[in-house]
Amino acid sequence: MKPVLIGADDAGFYLKEDLKVFLKEIGQSFVDVGCHSAEPVDYPLIATKACEALLTGPYERALLICGTGIGMAICANKFPGVRAAVCHDVYSAERARKSNNAQVMTLGARVIGSELAKTVVKAWLASEFSGGASAQKVAEIDELDKKYRTQGAGSR
Repeated sequence: MKPVLIGADDAGFYLKEDLKVFLKEIGQSFVDVGCHSAEPVDYPLIATKACEALLTGPYERALLICGTGIGMAICANKFPGVRAAVCHDVYSAERARKSNNAQVMTLGARVIGSELAKTVVKAWLASEFSGGASAQKVAEIDELDKKYRTQGAGSR
């Protein structure tokens, strides 16, 4: 698998650091897009770095961490072509990939512990989009991305 992007705001910094060690242990390469300390940083900055790299670089997936995972998911989903899902259990992580082809998973450091996060990340990394009945739904999401990318917010 290609390198995974990983990023966090200050609330997710320590979980990100734990997950970097875990990714090394399982042989998964990664690129850290920040933050690089527990000093305050706004999560939209980190989500933007990750999503821009995801859309323009050789990356297929990104893992983003904030306090709840919600803010990172909202920011990531602003980028046309990005499908981000908040996951705090194995089932959600698997379904995010298998059913929704989510290439971004977000976690909340204030919601999930480090050991469970490792299990969830491992499940997400092991899962692939299965198509099937979900293929049409994902295609519809892609069409919405195209439609609103060209119309812009001012024409709604």
